[in-house]
Amino acid sequence: MSCTSRKIDHLRLQIPRFDCVPGCHDCCGPVTASSEEMARLPVKSDAEHEAALAQYNCVHLGPQGCEVYDQRPLICRLFGTTPSLPCPRGRGPQQPTEPRVERQVHQLIASTRQVLV
Repeated sequence: MSCTSRKIDHLRLQIPRFDCVPGCHDCCGPVTASSEEMARLPVKSDAEHEAALAQYNCVHLGPQGCEVYDQRPLICRLFGTTPSLPCPRGRGPQQPTEPRVERQVHQLIASTRQVLV
């Protein structure tokens, strides 16, 4: 396991979970992720990517919401857990992500090669 993969796993544990509105995808859209995060997701075809982008959606968004929720990228995990990325429906964990953890996530994103999910 690479150093980056260990950092990703460590950060994932520090971002609190909360229950989204079932089927909601208000915060979903095209995002970027590191190569390590992408390796954890199912491979999608170019046609699937193009169709999702044409609708300004994530390629892993299905009729019931995120199809890769347990493996979703760090940036997706931050949505709704920080004041800078609030849930459009007012949901969120009892305790938000600590600011230092949010900074670490953004630093990791800035320091790794990102690709469009």
